[in-house]
Amino acid sequence: MVPGVHEMPGFDEQRTEQAGPRRPPGREAPVTLVERIGGWATRYFVVAVLAVSILAYGKPDTFAFVLPHIPWLLGVIMFGMGATLRVEDFRRVLARPREVAIGVAAQFGIMPLVGLGLAWGLRLPPELAAGVILVGCCPGGTASNVIAYMARGDVALSVTLTSVSTLLAPLLTPVLMLLLAGHWLEVSAWGLFLSIVQIVLLPVVLGLVVRRWFRVAVERCLPVLPLVSVVTIALIVGAVLGRSVDRIAEAGYAVLAAVVLHNLFGLGLAWLAGGWLRLGAAQRRAVTVEVGMQNSGLAVALSMVHLTPLAALPGALFSVWHNLTGPLLASIWARREGGRKPGGGNQRPEGGAEKAQTSDVC
Repeated sequence: MVPGVHEMPGFDEQRTEQAGPRRPPGREAPVTLVERIGGWATRYFVVAVLAVSILAYGKPDTFAFVLPHIPWLLGVIMFGMGATLRVEDFRRVLARPREVAIGVAAQFGIMPLVGLGLAWGLRLPPELAAGVILVGCCPGGTASNVIAYMARGDVALSVTLTSVSTLLAPLLTPVLMLLLAGHWLEVSAWGLFLSIVQIVLLPVVLGLVVRRWFRVAVERCLPVLPLVSVVTIALIVGAVLGRSVDRIAEAGYAVLAAVVLHNLFGLGLAWLAGGWLRLGAAQRRAVTVEVGMQNSGLAVALSMVHLTPLAALPGALFSVWHNLTGPLLASIWARREGGRKPGGGNQRPEGGAEKAQTSDVC
């Protein structure tokens, strides 16, 4: 996919004063083998997932052993996300309430409604319709933080939006699913709430606590987290595709069209909304990327537990697709900005690089 933010040229120049003194020129820290492996894993994430998908399609039972463990696997990723967060990520909510409110409203407004419109417009079967809507009702994925950096967007705002939308998901995702997807399948809002608390909220809070009390040990483990995330998501995608292989031929083109249009409409409408609300250029890019890149891994886990295996297919495909369009859009914006440094001229958010490298495939 893309390298973690910590690997990108010039990012060290954006450190805040609180992040500590800068290293003297010519004395950069050596890159360890683990960091190289983590960087390789994120760069070639899409290749890995495509390879796993082909194997799962040809031999559907290859990854069947993963299916019962999907919620736990996603919980590991969310724990990693929590371990990279800091208090400063939440203080920005008070410092920049308007921008955060716009981003969160766009996140939980645009994507769910676009998913609903596509489900109706493409006349999707009930299971796929609910799965597409669930992708839209999930919070932003941490991949958006890396893409915002690459796109010269406001990285601090991106990190804050991901954190806030993730913490709001236990309340907003079940309610939105009940309102929008209840027409197709029976939706247990309470069951969704409990699952999101268990899969997302508790691991994130636990990660925060562990980081608070075992900071040195956690920081030593951070470089390996991208590899853990890539392997986990690849296994989840392979398991879901293998489980749904008999139904893919029936609705393959429709669900693929829904995933592609969902992502593209989300990006486009968020960009238009940012312009209409007069956000700055860097903030507009950050909100656009945040809205268009979902935590599709969470959608897969919730579908497997509360809907059906087929309903998890849109989330699995979205995991691949948004990691193609995100870097492409970022490269277009970066070329337009010319010589400007990544990050939109913003200072590096505390913990931002670490968070972005943790699970930037979701």
